[in-house]
Amino acid sequence: MPPLRRPDVARRWLRLPRRTARLRLTALYGGLFLGCGAILLAVTYVLVEQAIDPSDFCGRLRQLAIAPVVDACSQRRSNQLVTVLAKEIAGSDLKQVLIQAPAALAIVTALALALGWLVAGRVLHPLATITAAARRISASNLHQRLALLGPDDELKALGDTLDDLFARLEAAFEAQRHFVANASHELRTPLTRERTMLQVALDDPGTTVETWRNTALDVLASNAEQESLIEALLALATSEGGDDRHESVDLAAIAGEVLLARRPEASRRGLRVQAAIQPAVLHGDPLLTERLTANLIDNALRHNVPDGYFTVTTAAKDGRATLSVSSSGLVIPPADVGRLFQPFQRLHPRGTPGGGGHGLGLSIVRAIAAAHGAVITARPRPGGGLAVDVTFPARPAARAGYSK
Repeated sequence: MPPLRRPDVARRWLRLPRRTARLRLTALYGGLFLGCGAILLAVTYVLVEQAIDPSDFCGRLRQLAIAPVVDACSQRRSNQLVTVLAKEIAGSDLKQVLIQAPAALAIVTALALALGWLVAGRVLHPLATITAAARRISASNLHQRLALLGPDDELKALGDTLDDLFARLEAAFEAQRHFVANASHELRTPLTRERTMLQVALDDPGTTVETWRNTALDVLASNAEQESLIEALLALATSEGGDDRHESVDLAAIAGEVLLARRPEASRRGLRVQAAIQPAVLHGDPLLTERLTANLIDNALRHNVPDGYFTVTTAAKDGRATLSVSSSGLVIPPADVGRLFQPFQRLHPRGTPGGGGHGLGLSIVRAIAAAHGAVITARPRPGGGLAVDVTFPARPAARAGYSK
């Protein structure tokens, strides 16, 4: 007794093929060809039926000037015989058309399906290459690219778009790795310093109450530094995430408030403040816009020189609001300007002139500007210091040609 076929094998044979794009294209090619062929067959049948109409058979024979047939058509009985014969011939020809033409159409349709299958596979081959390459590329090998060759068609455009996406993902992963490493280092440094201070106080038998007090003050100062760093990290994460609470914001009002709050510190540092504030309305998040303005002004305050100055300007041109902050300070090499907008990047190492802060202020400015679609232009000043311009996009009302 032969073994019974297993149910799963039977189901596999009964299962319909997967509806791939190649199968759908082949069915579409075959369906279009069959439809056009059916229309052509119907038109051909009508034309053949008209061409072999028995009622006008003798008239067409007279046009051919065949003498014996013309004489036969002239006699009544012979004319009836010719008409009957013509009907038989016409019916036989139409029957042949109805039998042979559909058979030929079926054969050619099968051939069209086979050719359509081959052509669809040829057309979709780059797509299969893209799929296989995209599956191979992961977080560990984002440097790989599809690099499709061939004509500049839609599939090549798709491959180039994916290559650009992989490049952006690679840059994002690399930035994330650097950010995590730098954040870990920045947080570990004050923790190590606190542990060292406490360990020294504990190991010293002659530690007095005053020594413990000084140690506690140092630990609190270090703790405040950690708190400031964590707040900056949270601000950076919030800025990169953006915010949907966009409304009309006047840069002039925000810059005026920030300057008013920073004037006492500017006076204590001996810095001259120059302000040229004009109304400049943008469409954005008020809190993030205020943080951007405050970070630029704080950067100009902290990284300045004694008896220096900084200038704050707000203006609007062609519906675009612009904030400009220019300050004196240490000489900045042009090659280092872009680096200063990266997280934890300072002009000089920590502990040296120009190496203060956490190195997150300008990176927060960059993130907030990106969330608003703004453009940052930064350039070093010849005598030292930095000039930063932030240009926001035009408001939706301004783009439409009207304003509130």
